[in-house]
Amino acid sequence: MKLTIKIIFKEIYRAFFEKNYRQFLKLAFKFGSYPRYTKRVVRFFNYSFIVPDTLSFIWQFKEIFTDTIYAFQTNSSSPVIYDCGANIGTSVVYFKKIFPNSKLKAFEANPQIAEVLCQNIIRNNIKDVEIIKKAVWTNNDGIMLNFDEADSSSIYTNGKKMKVDSVRLKELIEKEEIIDFLKMDIEGAETAVLKDCSESLKIVKNLFVEFHSFVNQRQDLDELLSVLTKSGFRYFIKPAADRKIPFVNRINKNNPAMDLQLNIYAYRM
Repeated sequence: MKLTIKIIFKEIYRAFFEKNYRQFLKLAFKFGSYPRYTKRVVRFFNYSFIVPDTLSFIWQFKEIFTDTIYAFQTNSSSPVIYDCGANIGTSVVYFKKIFPNSKLKAFEANPQIAEVLCQNIIRNNIKDVEIIKKAVWTNNDGIMLNFDEADSSSIYTNGKKMKVDSVRLKELIEKEEIIDFLKMDIEGAETAVLKDCSESLKIVKNLFVEFHSFVNQRQDLDELLSVLTKSGFRYFIKPAADRKIPFVNRINKNNPAMDLQLNIYAYRM
């Protein structure tokens, strides 16, 4: 009986006592039925954001502000944060809200989305953010990416691709004394990039990786976890996209290009 009551009233409790959850509900109610890939201005808290796809933004907000998937602790008054796959800046706003004096590098490969990112940073007067309009990769030679109009630019998805500038993350990491938080949401390029950075990750204190497994590619989760272990991290894994009855439902119906998506939290004891 107690368990039943707990389940029933969990969401009601959150709606009453969690400010960020109430904001998520407001965004979902107001924008949840809007046509996809239609640019508009969305206001939340004290921010005003240009949003190219409201549905994508609503779920970004829930993950970042309501579920606080990027929350971390640090003794530094000005932590160094690398945001690889910053999209339109929702994560940037979160980091600067929690750590106003943080020194932040924000990477975004999609030229159109990167421009929206720049506009959102400027219109909300967010300081000490270096925006790098390049794909995080294993070299500086450029890379072919397939773009959508929201948050899924990938080297592996099918469709018309275009070449964009790239930056070798390893070289940037090696210029730092310490990186307090490295966030990596780069739509399938994460294993290759982390393997390239494996000898340089010792200065990274906290590492968040969104792992993507595309059905037309070999699964390489074992390689990624091996890099984390050899680099001295402990890790915790949560599903970022679930599939009920995986033996039967072998494809994610909401994203049929992928069959596995995980949030990996790597940290030093």
